[in-house]
Amino acid sequence: MIEVNNLYAGYGSVTAKGYIDVIRNISFRAGRGESLCVLGPNGCGKSTLLRSIARIIDCRGTITLDGQDAASFPRREMAKKIALLGQSVQVFFPYSVYDTVSMGRYAYSRGFLKNLSAEDTEIIENIIDKLDIAGIQDRMIDELSGGQLQRVFLARTLAQTPDVILLDEPTNHLDLKYQLELLAFLKSWVSENGKTLIGVFHDLNLARRFGDTAILMQNGEIAAAGTIEETLNSETLHAVYGIDIRGFMLESLERWRA
Repeated sequence: MIEVNNLYAGYGSVTAKGYIDVIRNISFRAGRGESLCVLGPNGCGKSTLLRSIARIIDCRGTITLDGQDAASFPRREMAKKIALLGQSVQVFFPYSVYDTVSMGRYAYSRGFLKNLSAEDTEIIENIIDKLDIAGIQDRMIDELSGGQLQRVFLARTLAQTPDVILLDEPTNHLDLKYQLELLAFLKSWVSENGKTLIGVFHDLNLARRFGDTAILMQNGEIAAAGTIEETLNSETLHAVYGIDIRGFMLESLERWRA
């Protein structure tokens, strides 16, 4: 489905000699029905990686979708292929929940929130129901809590029905119940619809529970990659995070057993 080869990306001005590559020589692939977790300490380049795949920032290297160079897709077609939900949820205009989710169908419609087809409406209503926001669909989004807003923006992202969905800390602002329900829904949605999900996670427990494969980043490069079990081994985690994560997890478990 998606293949990334020798990807470099960063921020700053090349002409002012202030450009710095945040990620370097990143290569991986992910297939249909696969949930890939991107892991690593703060500042290692996880969000930059997602933004470069979504073509939000300039990058060097190649990104191919089903063998076709992603750079060749027009912007509207790209929106049908890849969708990104970033970390921060910000409200710029107070639309209703329903209208906000409907924005996900913009690439398929002939106008902004207009001329939605019967298929568009069915997709929107199905996503709203699946993410348990039907009861608030008529409310304005500037009236919502952070957790509600996160689910609304995720619904908008899923309404794009992209082949590849990029999620940066998708469980932000959600309590544990909604975290588990959301990840269970996403995993089944990806598997049943032959989609590919690439998600940034800080919570290694959620990543282990949710992911099929993983890449572990350190200082802008890939430190380990493979199945979720292969990547989250004690030695590699200790080297990347600088602490005995397995020991910490086992100690925490013992406290719950007490």
